[in-house]
Amino acid sequence: MKDGFVKVAAITPAMRVADCEYNAEQIIECIKTAAGNGAVIAVLPELSVTGYTCSDLFLQQAMLDKAEQCVRMIIEETEDLNILSVFGVPVRYRSSLYNCAAVVCKGELLGLVPKMNIPNYSEFYEARHFTAGSSEIIFNFAGFETAILPRAIFICESMPQLRVGVEICEDLWTVSPPSEQLAFAGANVILNPSASDETIGKREYRQSLVKMQSARLISAYIYSDCGFGESTTDLVFSSHNIIAENGTVLAESPRFCENITYADIDVFKLDAERRRSNTFPPTDDNIAEQVYFDLDISDTKLERKFDKNPFVPSNTDSVNSRCNEILSIQATGLATRLKHTGIKNVVIGLSGGLDSTLALIACVHAFDMLKLPRKNIITVTMPCFGTTRRTKSNAEKLSEAYGVTFYDIDITKSVSQHFEDIGHDPKKLDVTYENSQARERTQVLMDIANQNNALVIGTGDLSELALGWATYNGDHMSMYAINSSIPKTLVRYITKYEADNNTGVLSEVLYDILNTPVSPELLPPKDGDISQKTEELVGPYELHDFFLYYFVRFAFPPSKIYRIAKLAFKGIYDNDTILSWLKVFVRRFFTQQFKRSCLPDGPKVGSVTLSPRGDFRMPSDASVRLWLEELENLK
Repeated sequence: MKDGFVKVAAITPAMRVADCEYNAEQIIECIKTAAGNGAVIAVLPELSVTGYTCSDLFLQQAMLDKAEQCVRMIIEETEDLNILSVFGVPVRYRSSLYNCAAVVCKGELLGLVPKMNIPNYSEFYEARHFTAGSSEIIFNFAGFETAILPRAIFICESMPQLRVGVEICEDLWTVSPPSEQLAFAGANVILNPSASDETIGKREYRQSLVKMQSARLISAYIYSDCGFGESTTDLVFSSHNIIAENGTVLAESPRFCENITYADIDVFKLDAERRRSNTFPPTDDNIAEQVYFDLDISDTKLERKFDKNPFVPSNTDSVNSRCNEILSIQATGLATRLKHTGIKNVVIGLSGGLDSTLALIACVHAFDMLKLPRKNIITVTMPCFGTTRRTKSNAEKLSEAYGVTFYDIDITKSVSQHFEDIGHDPKKLDVTYENSQARERTQVLMDIANQNNALVIGTGDLSELALGWATYNGDHMSMYAINSSIPKTLVRYITKYEADNNTGVLSEVLYDILNTPVSPELLPPKDGDISQKTEELVGPYELHDFFLYYFVRFAFPPSKIYRIAKLAFKGIYDNDTILSWLKVFVRRFFTQQFKRSCLPDGPKVGSVTLSPRGDFRMPSDASVRLWLEELENLK
């Protein structure tokens, strides 16, 4: 449970209809297994003590007596376990019978949550036996003074961010599920003991329902379904267990077998998402009864997967679709700006590197969209002290392949003259030496834009903005920053997508650009090769993009980012390397905010952007001390 990670289990035990003692034994065994595997929340199916398909046997006093006895048996047999368990049982009170979920933890019956929507259509005849839960009833059940609680939030004392609500099967399928009100009252984990029969196409619908409810409520949703052992007189149950978190299915069981499905949910992340969304309703404590339980805080052994490229989809089809969509967003953004201003020309500084290549690709798509001639795209390569033959040649080939206008302007003399003007020794290869070249290039681009009534298109990407890896008033500045919300790891995939979807010289030069080391080329080459490699100076971009995603998107603290980075990059980077570059990221992110505070316009394409007019606002003078101190205390 450390860092907000909570291991949960959705369970389908073996069962026999109306054999309460056998079912209780299976429930106990499954709960023990789940607890042994580190789960601290276990959800079992609707009416799992008796079986869902008992029909008129639910009216039999003998079975109801035995079910009540077995609830006590389950509580006693699991009282030493560090787990909150929820399982289904019929509960009688006076002349009514309720379909309830028993909520149990460490030898206590915390409450009985009744089903609030009783189906009585198609194959369901529950209204024949059960009464819908509507009001709180305090009474004695299974030897415990407890209550039937139609709306209750179960709050963990040792981790108050863990707030659990329960609804049962049909409740989810209604116009206004009880989980909506539970979310209003603060519940961020919804448990659903269910008995959903299987018909063709129902699996997909059920999964979508669970996934979307978790998204709407910004919650985790754990759905447990019954399976083998239920009567097949008319129905078949498939044990379809689903665990979702804020619109993402974390785990889903195979169907038609007993199983325990595990996942690690992140309640701190859910809390952060709710705080971030100012349309999420404030907590109303009067909506639901608050019931407290306690769990031991342990260091959850994480089985949750963390993709080392969180900005990039995991399968090829999704990557291609995403790349196409991003190019469409970029092109539409630029096309709209051009149409609004009446400008029909753009200027790009084309270095032969990845970022300027992507900027050109997006411009080509925009001009094709507007049916403007590609010759109106003016690309400018500006060789100087660090330029290599390879990048210069690629810039020229790329421009020719796209059919755009190409200028080759050597700025060596201009920069040398500038050194003489300010009294800088050209042998001193310092930041002045480097940035003078970047600023001269920006001046050339701006002036060519003036000559041609054109917009200067910025080429810098999101990763560079996060690290401040741009020359202030140099490549930092443009008239439209088309790559400003695309991280470096994704730039590579989009460029590859363009290469894959073209042929001939264009495809060849794009692949060669992909294989060229990332470099600003501001220092003299060695033996004709690039001497200044960005990732050797600021660190691997795949690490920095990982840090950026979780720092900005979910506001994770550095210690949590470090913990999950170790899992994501296991076998790629050792822990010391990850920690070292994380410190660099945090320090640079804070100290370089002043550059982000005055960014040019650019289109948002993903959930993470650093535009001061969009998603991320931060004072340029914010202290980094708190974050660095946390990192210094890590082992």
